[in-house]
Amino acid sequence: MQYKYCGKSGVQLPLLSLGLWHNFGDVDDFDNARRMILHAFEKGICHYDLANNYGPSPGSAERNFGRVLKSDLKAHRDELFISSKAGHDMWTASMEQAARGRTSSLHATRASSGAVWSISTSSTATATTV
Repeated sequence: MQYKYCGKSGVQLPLLSLGLWHNFGDVDDFDNARRMILHAFEKGICHYDLANNYGPSPGSAERNFGRVLKSDLKAHRDELFISSKAGHDMWTASMEQAARGRTSSLHATRASSGAVWSISTSSTATATTV
């Protein structure tokens, strides 16, 4: 896998990321989702893109990724770049809702910290203060 620097941050990201929008929710086969996540990691993909509305059902992709992180990738946590975002019921989020979304994402993925967390909102007040 080839990696490129992300701006001037010093962080190197793979040219490919694995987005968990569909195929990773609670309506999908967990073992298949787990195999896809682990196969991606084995091939050098270390960036996983999540959101609190990914599933379906909303949030289930984060929870399932958290299960895989705990059972299979915990020893590799420092090699993973996990990004998540708020979107579901958050389009006009207040600061409090945004903070709850971030906390919820960290809890669901079982990650002690997230590499990147963002919010999709039409509220310029929230967008400029998060």
